[in-house]
Amino acid sequence: MASVDYRQRPHRRFNPLTREWVLVSPHRMQRPWQGAVEKEQEARRPTYDPQCYLCPGNERAEPPGGGPRPRNPQFTGTYVFRNDFSALLPDTPDTPVDTGHDLLVVQPERGQCRVVVFSPRHDLTLAEMGDAEIRTVVDTWAEEYASLGALPYVNHVQIFENKGAIMGCSNPHPHGQIWAQERVPDGPAKELASMAEYRRARGGACLLCDYLAEESRRGERLVCANRYFTALVPFWAVWPFETMILSHRHVTAITEFSDEERNALAEILRRLTTRYDNVFEVSFPYSMGIHQAPTDGREHPECHFHMHFYPPLLRSAKVKKFMVGYEMLGEPQRDLTAEASAERLRSMSEEHW
Repeated sequence: MASVDYRQRPHRRFNPLTREWVLVSPHRMQRPWQGAVEKEQEARRPTYDPQCYLCPGNERAEPPGGGPRPRNPQFTGTYVFRNDFSALLPDTPDTPVDTGHDLLVVQPERGQCRVVVFSPRHDLTLAEMGDAEIRTVVDTWAEEYASLGALPYVNHVQIFENKGAIMGCSNPHPHGQIWAQERVPDGPAKELASMAEYRRARGGACLLCDYLAEESRRGERLVCANRYFTALVPFWAVWPFETMILSHRHVTAITEFSDEERNALAEILRRLTTRYDNVFEVSFPYSMGIHQAPTDGREHPECHFHMHFYPPLLRSAKVKKFMVGYEMLGEPQRDLTAEASAERLRSMSEEHW
């Protein structure tokens, strides 16, 4: 079969985790751009903001239904509290709902939502924190995964961070969230099904172990790595600078990492997010999350710990990718290839601008 340079022609790439396709149109990178390309001028935030509901010692918002406003303690590391405006509630009645029609299905969902404040400092992000400080965040994630996952009705714990106002983040103070619920959400469920099928079909092989080995052999989509983790732009990336962090060891959950591996995870998080900030010399917005084993009491040997980063910026600090038109009605599409975005991220310094 004749070899064709698909990277210069329209083509589709398959995501074996979600079993979905993305249309890649590299030739469109040659089109003229008349949009804004200037740098975003960010105001430097104070180390403490008396109006911030996540800073130490401050009052938070009035809870739904009224009552006294909670006050944060004078914390010095990470701080975890139940989300005052939770999307999931633990006392939701677990009773069937009859809507009167088979096409109108309702399923009650119990759960808990927590906020993880990464630092008492109002002015920091993961990219600006030290490895030891991020290690505290990693430890907190592990503790919360274990404690929430131990609740009898919780079968999935989703750890994530929305960074930046354009990602819907309501407060710039460094923080993330954890949503724990009865059922595995659609995104992780698709991945788990694909990894389980791959394992059955290949005599116990791991999809992401094999994928990481192939990416390491090729090298063109790697961003950075240490002894225990690799950050790369996935072959099937949808977002312009989308990345994944994969553990080298086949580990199903964050609680299985050794002390040295937790240190390495903290380090690669700092290195990757610093590279992000340096692309446009701006605090790079993204949605980031951990995919790991459900907490349903069963073994999940098919699962391989990994993290997804979905940043929207495309050509500058003010130009972002939108999922509109064809992408909403057909399938995702991108112009910048995964290889080109990986090369751009590799070229960035790990010293913060």
